[in-house]
Amino acid sequence: MSSSGNEKDAFQGEMLYNRILKRYRHLKKWAKRSGIEALRLYDRDIPEIPLVLDLYGDGVSGALFERPYEKAPDEEEAWLAVMRDAAAGALGLPPRHIFIKYRKRQRGKAQYEKIKGPSFERVIQEGGLKFRVNLSDYLDAGLFLDRRAERAHIRSLSGGKKVLNLFCYTASFSVYAASGGASEVDSVDLSNTYLNWGRANFNLNGFSAGNCRFIRSDVSAFLEEAGREKRRWDLIVLDPPVFSNSKMTGTVLDLRKDYIVLVNRCLAILNPGGRLCFCASTRRFGFDSSSFPGAEISEFSGDAGEDFRGRKRPPCYIMRA
Repeated sequence: MSSSGNEKDAFQGEMLYNRILKRYRHLKKWAKRSGIEALRLYDRDIPEIPLVLDLYGDGVSGALFERPYEKAPDEEEAWLAVMRDAAAGALGLPPRHIFIKYRKRQRGKAQYEKIKGPSFERVIQEGGLKFRVNLSDYLDAGLFLDRRAERAHIRSLSGGKKVLNLFCYTASFSVYAASGGASEVDSVDLSNTYLNWGRANFNLNGFSAGNCRFIRSDVSAFLEEAGREKRRWDLIVLDPPVFSNSKMTGTVLDLRKDYIVLVNRCLAILNPGGRLCFCASTRRFGFDSSSFPGAEISEFSGDAGEDFRGRKRPPCYIMRA
């Protein structure tokens, strides 16, 4: 790398250091007061530094987003090392506690695979609950911080309700529903890894498995079967990925194309007076309300916390059939 490249990287590293230091000083008292051990530190605040960095206890899970121009792999790695050191220095953490992965737009048959290397796992608290996170092995750590407000809302709606959590991932919505007094919680995902992770989160919080089921299934197939069998729930959480493909089923999910079918199938299995919480996992989402005739629809706008103040978050829609 040229000396000018080194100087530019060092300058950007200093900018990131100063930004994170300022943010952390601003947020840490609020987080402690709120009982939150995981927070958004940085979200592409500086255009030249396209990173998202989340603090989970004493570690950072981060993502580098695709740049609009090509950058040689060795130069990118050298740049990332400088950014990692800057984040570690600002937070007083060892650089080995900073994990930054490449996040690229998923296309065709591309899949994110488990990352090789030593695992870095922690148990963090949020909303009086405990969650296991893994900063090292996967692209995401296991708890989406920009859905903090939606999780709290689901807890407030769950008392005495039958709850269905689709694409449940690590079952954080399900944990919140159980903590809110749900009578039953069904969590559906195709991945055994995530279902086991969800069970671990339930165990961490001391919730009985008696009325909580973890169901391994393709969500589309599950919804078809539930519709045929006339099964019903009072509260449904639909939180699909933007894009996924399954080697097991040979199917591809593209949220922008497939959400209308998924939402309508969910509305069809709601009990009278029930609610569907549909989370669109992208900030760029075109929602066509005319595709759901007869449904009452409102966009949820809960407060996710000080770390998301003034930041645009992916939309969430509360719907009644």
